[in-house]
Amino acid sequence: MDQKTSNIGTWHTVFVATKESLTRMVSKLVPPKEIEDIVQETYVRICQLECEDKIEKPKSFLMKTARNLALDYNKKAETRLSDHAETENDYLLHKDENDEVYAHIASNNEFAEFCEAVRQLPQQCRRVFVLKKVYGYSQKEIAKDMNISQSTVEKHISQGLRRCTMHMMNLQKRNRLTAQEETLNSFLTQFEGANK
Repeated sequence: MDQKTSNIGTWHTVFVATKESLTRMVSKLVPPKEIEDIVQETYVRICQLECEDKIEKPKSFLMKTARNLALDYNKKAETRLSDHAETENDYLLHKDENDEVYAHIASNNEFAEFCEAVRQLPQQCRRVFVLKKVYGYSQKEIAKDMNISQSTVEKHISQGLRRCTMHMMNLQKRNRLTAQEETLNSFLTQFEGANK
């Protein structure tokens, strides 16, 4: 048996012994349907290592690899969400301006702002909020998946709703003030032009 085959066998043994811990850790970072994929990807990455003999703590290395893959998944998911909103807005800006298109753009802008409000939530609160409001999980399912109590889930959902609502209300206030300033500036410009 060559050195590479021997190392894969060692890594396989470490992976099997660590799989439950890996799964539990990953479940705290990504939606439930992604957990197994990330754990499997961790194993694939380990099998592809070129210099595995230089790794002193295999279990720590496995956990760190899985964590990084889970965080990468979250970054890609957020990027896809924001890229989609930006792409829609860019496309719609080049169309004829009418009330329907304006309403659609305003709706997309509000959605992008709402996504930003969700991104600003604390990590655990954001995860609970997204699982409930986006993926439709029950509070019981979320509590089980995240290993927290149902009352904590309820508190996170409430906090998420409250913070997102405040963010959107503040946005509406800023938009109203901006619109009022534009109307006032337009009126002053017209008034100054009439007095010349």
